[in-house]
Amino acid sequence: MAGRFVPRTTAVPRRQAAVAQTSAAPLTRTWAPAGPLDLRLVLSPLRRGPADPCFRALRDGTFWRATRTPAGPGTLRLCAARDGGVAAAAWGPGAQWLLDGLPALLGAEDTPEVFRPRHRLVAETQRRRPGLRLLRTGLVMESLIPSILEQKVTTDEAYRAWRLLVRTYGTPAPGPADAAFGAYGLHVMPDARTWSLIPSWEWHRAGVDSKRSATVLRAVRVARRMEEAASMELPEAMARLQLIPGIGPWTAAETLQRSNGAADAVTVGDYHLPGIVGHALAGNRDAGDDEMLTLLEPYEGQRHRATRLILLSGHIPARRAPRMTPGDIARL
Repeated sequence: MAGRFVPRTTAVPRRQAAVAQTSAAPLTRTWAPAGPLDLRLVLSPLRRGPADPCFRALRDGTFWRATRTPAGPGTLRLCAARDGGVAAAAWGPGAQWLLDGLPALLGAEDTPEVFRPRHRLVAETQRRRPGLRLLRTGLVMESLIPSILEQKVTTDEAYRAWRLLVRTYGTPAPGPADAAFGAYGLHVMPDARTWSLIPSWEWHRAGVDSKRSATVLRAVRVARRMEEAASMELPEAMARLQLIPGIGPWTAAETLQRSNGAADAVTVGDYHLPGIVGHALAGNRDAGDDEMLTLLEPYEGQRHRATRLILLSGHIPARRAPRMTPGDIARL
């Protein structure tokens, strides 16, 4: 009698092997920037929503970041030092890598001094925000995956998906378990292999449709090649990321603004940005990508910085249309 056929399955752990929490003394470093530095402004692009499992901004001015470095998971704590510099402490296998990259993370490789405002609004915002510098993490995948999750959905949907997937399949961050982090604590995002093993129903539970999940899966299969983009010039880095079907100019720019500190990586294809730039620079809230790029031509080489300053100006057109309605992939 023939045996019953049992389909082959791949077991997926609910969580990667945890990095042990430790009270051991962290590695430390103090770094003094050459000019004004606003930690909140510099680090804010890394935050994916108010409950981001990889990032915390505390009321006392301390910032915590958990990430996966080439040397392994690491946790970084940053705060202002008494002498005007930045005090950093790091835990985990990636601690030294994080401290070595601290100046780049905080904009040491940025060149705000070459920026020349061409509009009064931009000039006034630059004067009021002297501590703005463009960060550079040197890590592509940690920005690429959440950027893919943000494609064509509301920010609330994307933040929820990132939060659920990282908490379920990531690892507790190395270092102290601080009550200020909340019930779930800090987490390091999954490695490439773990992302690739997440079953379809878990993507569905997180509200991620098959198009976005398939794009993430294609990217993590060539994660090493994607990470190489962190050391490339902007045109080559944009081209490298867009070799992956499902990654277009919007996703590539959003990633490289963070991983490479790309001052000219202007975000095209955004639902709101063209109207914001058009309203600020030309009084046209109905501007599209083409008009936005034309208005930003005087800032060639620094177009991302120009849009950051426009967004920080607060000169945003009042909303006329209803907010985008969150999707329900259970109905698809």
